[in-house]
This record gives sequence, structure tokens and C-alpha cells, in this order.
Amino acid sequence: MRGASPALTAVLTRAGTALLRAKAPGGRKRWERTNYAGRTVELYAGPASALAASVGAWRVRPAAGVVVVVAGLCGAYDDLAGDHRRGFRAHLGALRDGEVTSGAVKLFGISAAGLVAGALMKERALDKVLAGVVIAGTAHFVNLVDVRPGRAAGAVLALGVPGMVRSSELAGVAVGAAAAVLPDDLSERVMIGDVGAHALGAALGAAVVAGNARAGLLVHAAAAVAAAVRGDQVSRVSAAGRWGFSRSSPRPFTSDTFRPVEGSRHSCG
Repeated sequence: MRGASPALTAVLTRAGTALLRAKAPGGRKRWERTNYAGRTVELYAGPASALAASVGAWRVRPAAGVVVVVAGLCGAYDDLAGDHRRGFRAHLGALRDGEVTSGAVKLFGISAAGLVAGALMKERALDKVLAGVVIAGTAHFVNLVDVRPGRAAGAVLALGVPGMVRSSELAGVAVGAAAAVLPDDLSERVMIGDVGAHALGAALGAAVVAGNARAGLLVHAAAAVAAAVRGDQVSRVSAAGRWGFSRSSPRPFTSDTFRPVEGSRHSCG
């Protein structure tokens, strides 16, 4: 199976973004959102990065390519039909009341795809389950931090580059797509939305699975579950403006650092 370099994924992402911007299927208004700061941003980079990551992942491991596609599609559905309720508890609570939210679709859709991909990527039963948790959990984590410009793409870069050092081609797929969107994301010209965040997160999770044995899978699965359980806190810290690649100057933690971030998500404007 031919590999995929970060450069190839980056080129595909940039080309896809340019093509969507030129064609703007459905009209340009459909591809615009208002971000947390009230600025108008474009959505082209989300589907472009998701498609590029899925192509790149498929070239390395077809199972990884499939889960990236599913994660991107679930994210796209949430971008279009999302009700902006945050956290598993809110969506599961709505499900108990008979309401199927877009968050529930993401939860079960990406989890199922992650388990299938994990089963195909690992041999032993426990490793298969752990791999599924890592893939789905990483996709969720990247979406959790997507509350300000550059957070999601920056997280993928920060976590993916060490995987590239260990010669993980799947890590290079995620890093290439994230690097391609980061400059425009930081400049608040684009946002990758749930479609991009979930797809890049799934690609990163697949890279973790490919590069780790059981001990590593246990550590990453535990971290993913912990992030999901403390999702609100993860999003609040991400929104606090202390990341090195933030567009604005970092500010110290104050009493307003941990105010709720509902309604201010970078990806859902």
C-alpha cells in the first residue's frame, strides 16, 4: 500500500479549499458562519481537510480512511443540524426523552466506526476495543478543544508531530491537513467546524493506534475517557487563550477564564 506524506495531505487540503471556495455549492451564504468574536468566517477548510485526511489515511490503512470519512460525515451533520447542546450527558438525557440529537448521532456513529476500525487494525480482542476507544475518544477530544481559532488544528499538530518522529505515516496525514488549515484558522478567515475537527481527530486517533501496543493503548484510552468525562473543563481551558499558537496575546487565568463556553464555540458560531 502506498503511503501518504504530510505534504501530499496539505496540498490536497489547500486544493480542496480553493475548489470549494471557487464553486461554493449552494451559494456562498451557506458556507459562512459567525465565530465567537462576531467575525464572518468560511467553512470550506473543514470538508477539504476531512476529505484530504480520509484519502491520505486510506492510502496508509484503508480502515483508518473509512473511520475518518465516517467521523467527518457525523461532524458535517452536526454542523448542519446541531442544536449546540454540549456534553454527553445533555445528549444522552435528550435521548432518554425520545429526542435524537446531532450529538447523539456523532457519539454512536463515530464510536461504532472507531470500534470497527480498531477491530481491523489490531489482532487481540482487548486491543481491538481499546483501539476503538482511542480513535473515537481522540476525535471527540479534538472537537472539544475547537472553541477558539487554531485550537483544534494546533492540538493535532502538537500531538501528531511526535508520532511522525516515530515514523507513523498516519500521524503525518493528520499533521499535513492540520498544518494546511492552521494559518487561515488563526487569522479567523476560516473555521474547520465539526466536520474537520472530528475527521482530523479520527486520523490522529488511528495514528495512535497504529503506533502503540497494549500499554500505550491503555494510557491513551484512559486519557480520552477522562477528557470526555471532563469535557466542559477541557473546552474552558482551551478557550482561556494560553496556547502558544493563539492569535491574541495569552492572558493569565482569572475568574472569567472558567465561565461557560456554550454559544461561543469557534466551530459552531
